[in-house]
Amino acid sequence: QVQLVESGGGLVQAGGSLRLSCAASGRTFSTYAMGWFRQAPGKAREFVAAISWRGAGTLYADSVKGRFTISRDNAKNTLYLQVNSLKPEDTAVYYCALAYSFPSSSLADFGSWGQGTQVTVSS
Repeated sequence: QVQLVESGGGLVQAGGSLRLSCAASGRTFSTYAMGWFRQAPGKAREFVAAISWRGAGTLYADSVKGRFTISRDNAKNTLYLQVNSLKPEDTAVYYCALAYSFPSSSLADFGSWGQGTQVTVSS
């Protein structure tokens, strides 16, 4: 079973950038599509972006298109999320997960969640 560990979150001013990483254990990482979700306090977990197993296909939530970029390095068993032009409404815990279907933005199609990394954007 693949285990996922996120990192790279932090406190940043509006307009700033961060690069989130998701390190995966196990040999099957490269065979799965992957995704990022986020959850703000008091709100449901929401889809952010997904990427196909080879990285050729991507899918983004409308709220992050043009600002966030998902990528992966299968040789390093690592998933990335470059987040630019951050807004206070991007403040949330960001989670990575395996995708059992691609393309999909449905929470039910993702699993093996990491513990999350906090992103806080100040205005």
